[in-house]
Amino acid sequence: MTAEIVQILKTLSDETRFELVKLLLTHDFCVGALAQHLGLSEAAVSQHLKLLREAGLVKGEKRGYWTHYMVEKKKLTELAELLSELTNLMPCPESVCIKKINAKSDCHKEGAKMCDCKCQYPERLKGRPEECTPEQIKECHGDEKHPCEDEKK
Repeated sequence: MTAEIVQILKTLSDETRFELVKLLLTHDFCVGALAQHLGLSEAAVSQHLKLLREAGLVKGEKRGYWTHYMVEKKKLTELAELLSELTNLMPCPESVCIKKINAKSDCHKEGAKMCDCKCQYPERLKGRPEECTPEQIKECHGDEKHPCEDEKK
């Protein structure tokens, strides 16, 4: 699903294709009419329409000798809903260690480098591991043991 959305956004990122979609939202047009409206060659319009069709944004319907194009409004509605959902994502909680969020990495594997673990709010941490307060340790590592505690003794 993500790859499809990215492809749609890439397709719409071209100004000419975006203008084509806007025109086709107002009326069904053939290639010749679209070319005339945009001041482009029919070949150029055809190439843009091909990409829009591949992304599922427009479809063509044969009417006599010509093919008239129209926007797949359902696809645009789905895109709009997805973008709207993105705006409702909850922000990350404060002081969450970025490495804990990233499954590819683990703060604890770095041992004594706890305070170098690139926490989201490094200004809240002291410069050296032995200067970290219990509150800072809890903010970064939760209830788990501070990886540097053995060194403090």
